[in-house]
Amino acid sequence: MGKPIRYSDDPEDFYYMDVNVPCQAACPAATNIPAYIRALFEGRYEASYAINHMANLLPGILGRICSRPCEDKCRHGEAELGRPVNICHIKRAAADLRRKDPPPEPGPLAPLGKRVAVVGAGPAGLAAAHDLATLGVAVTLYEALDKAGGMLRYGIPEFRLPREVLEEEIGYITRTGVVLRTGVRVGQEVAVEDLLKEHDAVLLAAGCYRSLRLNVAGEDLPGVYPGLEFMMQVCAGQAPALGRRVLVLGAGFTAFDCARSALRLGAEDVTICLRRTEEDLVVTKDEVIETKTEGVKIASLMLSRRILGTERVEGVEFVRTRPGEKDKEGKREILVLEGSEFALPADSVIVATGQRPEPLRITVQGKGEQVLKADPDTLSSSIQGLYVAGDYLTGPSTVIQAVGMGRRAAEKIIRDLTGRAFREKTVRMEDTEITDRKRAWDYLPRQEMPTVQPVANRFQAPGIEVETGFTAEQAREESKRCYLCYLHYEIDIKRCIYCRYCIDVAPRDCIKLVKEVQTNEAGAITGFTETTRWAEVNAIMIDNSRCIRCGECMRVCPVNCISVTRVELTERLAQGGKDHV
Repeated sequence: MGKPIRYSDDPEDFYYMDVNVPCQAACPAATNIPAYIRALFEGRYEASYAINHMANLLPGILGRICSRPCEDKCRHGEAELGRPVNICHIKRAAADLRRKDPPPEPGPLAPLGKRVAVVGAGPAGLAAAHDLATLGVAVTLYEALDKAGGMLRYGIPEFRLPREVLEEEIGYITRTGVVLRTGVRVGQEVAVEDLLKEHDAVLLAAGCYRSLRLNVAGEDLPGVYPGLEFMMQVCAGQAPALGRRVLVLGAGFTAFDCARSALRLGAEDVTICLRRTEEDLVVTKDEVIETKTEGVKIASLMLSRRILGTERVEGVEFVRTRPGEKDKEGKREILVLEGSEFALPADSVIVATGQRPEPLRITVQGKGEQVLKADPDTLSSSIQGLYVAGDYLTGPSTVIQAVGMGRRAAEKIIRDLTGRAFREKTVRMEDTEITDRKRAWDYLPRQEMPTVQPVANRFQAPGIEVETGFTAEQAREESKRCYLCYLHYEIDIKRCIYCRYCIDVAPRDCIKLVKEVQTNEAGAITGFTETTRWAEVNAIMIDNSRCIRCGECMRVCPVNCISVTRVELTERLAQGGKDHV
């Protein structure tokens, strides 16, 4: 009989998760990726969706627009193993293929008698409001615009994010008891100072709605549009007439959305102008491919010097650039090649070079007017009871980063208001017999997302979703590729007879003849000293950071000394409630 389920808060086990489940460690919301992929493989779509929802709250949305930091760390993407698992689109498949029942919630708990105001109904504010409400806090969510969603609704076009998906998942959050007040501009109709008086805490999670300026001549000419304002007009069905030739200045998701939207508005010649190169882009490779497929041109190594025109924009003057050295964050310096000026004609120019939040000044009794300052680590501000999260604190970020920070803010507020945590991160361990992953699955090709074809059909209406979603078979085939890194393989050295069968069948250098083991301060294994001399061997160990979970070692072991444990980073209600994975 196997051991019962165990829970651990040992730093060694948390370190193990960071190293051996790199996809989950890379996710700002710590989504249990192997678990939801396994659930989908088994045809349990509702369970797969629920696992996602418990962590990132917006599976259907993020399955379409996530920046996919998990895929950058996927072990299947290592040099000798092929391409990363299509994690993001498996997430969407769970949302698409499930029954449309609301996902189960872990609460709500009994009312705590605490009131919190959350300002901003974008991803960070929605995530914080959800977690606070399910933990028993009375939450009022203030939104300046007409509907909740923030940049999800007003900055991302329908061809990437259908509004019915947005409405559905926002509805799951607001049904937790959150009181939503839209069309209220905090700082104008309602003072922050008044919110602080009426609530036990206030979380400022507003977005970045002020576009950055180029500060070049001609920027205020008619026909020059700030990127965010342009996308808000597009999403509201009030886009301006652009003409035939459009230049988009910028390199982020907003710039690409602007360019693709321009095509749908009738522009014939659209170019995205980059200061750096395509290699430096932060947008996903799929986004770049689809943008080019639709006919948008991408021009690199050019910096805008001035916008040309008299009564209206006529073009942009650029100077050539070249990439310099990378800084500590990996961003290349831009070096200008003087004397290389040139001009490109344009009927419209869209400036999508970034956004920033509106500055907020708050009057504090006895201290006068103060500029809000906040600590990005603690999310606390210089004003008692006021917290800051999301883009307002960090500047423009990704949706998954905003969700992760919103949930972190809710946790901080709960701790400060009650003196204790209601949820605790823990490592869950359960013995398992799973060895059904076939070696042949390593060679399955990555399933690519189907799209509307021919390309011309995408432009028949502005809201046609380009990516059509995986079929059940495609989703299952892609799920087979996952290495299920949450499975921990271990050799019982007391029973091992050192026959080497496991080493002989291992398809990868993951089973070691070990002389010594290195550990860190937490006691976690950080390395091995290998040996080829049998006289020096103290153990045969499985390096789970290289293991691909094929189970071949278990199948050939003559003494059954290899065991498998399902090891998961999870959340539990601190008062002994159910897992929140």
